Amino acid sequence: MSDPSCESSNYTYPEWQPQVQAALVELDLTQLPQRIEAAEIAISNRLQSIGLNPNHHAERLAISDAVANLRLLKREYLDRRNSPPK
Repeated sequence: MSDPSCESSNYTYPEWQPQVQAALVELDLTQLPQRIEAAEIAISNRLQSIGLNPNHHAERLAISDAVANLRLLKREYLDRRNSPPK
């Protein structure tokens, strides 16, 4: 799921950062699950691609931050939306 408004040349890690950014700025809660899923898939694919190569330490740190942000989005917007009213 690519967002044409995101220029991949503006990202340090264009293999997955555009998808994460798209999820973080998505305002339509009906589209948010798809954006998060696309970001998670892009991150997973990248992690498989870089494997255990020690030259990608900085990228792994950035991925860790991105995953934390996606987890927060899921908890704050998706889980809350699916939980019963109090």
